[in-house]
Amino acid sequence: MGAIDTPDSTFDVIVVGAGPAGSSAARAAAAAGARVCVLERSSMPRYKTCGGGLVGLSTDHVGIDLAGLVRATVSSLTMTWDGRYTVSRGRTDARPWLSMVMRTDLDAALLAAAQTAGAIVRTGVQVLGLLEPGGDPADQPAGVGVPGVPGAHDGWVTVRVRGGADLRARVVIGADGASGRCGTHVGVRCDQVDVGLEGEFVVDAALAERWAGRLLLDWGPVPGSYGWLFPKGRVLTVGVIGDRAQGAALRGYYERFVERLGLTAAPRQHDSGHLTRVRAVDSPLRRGRVLVAGDAAGLLDPWTREGISFALRSGRLAGEAAAGAVGAPGAAGSVGSAALDAYPDRVEAVLGPEMAAGREVLGAFTRRPGVMHALMSGPGTFGLFIRLIEGRTTVARQLRRPGVRAAVAALGR
Repeated sequence: MGAIDTPDSTFDVIVVGAGPAGSSAARAAAAAGARVCVLERSSMPRYKTCGGGLVGLSTDHVGIDLAGLVRATVSSLTMTWDGRYTVSRGRTDARPWLSMVMRTDLDAALLAAAQTAGAIVRTGVQVLGLLEPGGDPADQPAGVGVPGVPGAHDGWVTVRVRGGADLRARVVIGADGASGRCGTHVGVRCDQVDVGLEGEFVVDAALAERWAGRLLLDWGPVPGSYGWLFPKGRVLTVGVIGDRAQGAALRGYYERFVERLGLTAAPRQHDSGHLTRVRAVDSPLRRGRVLVAGDAAGLLDPWTREGISFALRSGRLAGEAAAGAVGAPGAAGSVGSAALDAYPDRVEAVLGPEMAAGREVLGAFTRRPGVMHALMSGPGTFGLFIRLIEGRTTVARQLRRPGVRAAVAALGR
């Protein structure tokens, strides 16, 4: 369907997807003065399969007050290896080091913050495809220059939506998930695909008290897999994740894990599965005037599969790049096409080392899960693991230490 250029159909920036990456991008671009529209396929708030544990890098970059969103905090950890060799440790001061939220609540709050910054939000909108200059000339709108901003308006991106007129933007940010249209348009390539199985179990007061303040991590029987229990008051989030190629084995692991925890008969608010995709090292993050962020770009930790902190940071970088590209008055750094050119390098600089380190640790964990369990449950290494969760250090930083790198390399062989 064709478009008519009106304030309702043309924007500086269109963000596709209203998860953490999309809302972070929309907020950054709108705060800089760009006219931003967020398109979300679902109605909001909506359920999202996710453990909901906020590591330190997430809380550092979330940019909103979490006080009303946190369902529980964690100050102790139990580790098992397929239900055996149980080790529990915690802090003597019981100071929390991990916050638990429901993604329904978090995503709604992040989107509200983007709206407060000035972003327009449209829900129930399904994006069918994107068309950039160089496609069918008959479908291309006339470009309009932006005085003083070189290369800021070389063309428009046409966003085609189901059941409505086309929309247009000078920059599109794809944050529509691992299987969304934007990643396909950009040509994102992933070399690791995992499946996560998860349920939200409603438990009685006694079981809730048993797990209050305590996280469970179980290193699974499927190579590279693990399971978790995240306490959220009367709701326990329980799941497993591992290589999609081992789907049947993972389903069996999940069912046994739930049974072992005594939750088979417990009421379930949700029981679902999802795929996570990790980008290949040389996968593109941009095509023309379309950027991808978060899961749409395959940006997450290859070992833990933690993605919220990656979504928040890459979304902000994408929003800043888009604001610079359109010459928004509050944009910082590069302007015009240079801002778009710089985006992939900025993402690589911030997130690339963390992803490379995650790949190394996943290799060691996949080959030597028992040794990894013994190392991580030791008193000294446990303290390091907690510092990683809190964001006071990173795996990439630790791998720069010769002794740590040598140990991980040896385990991975």
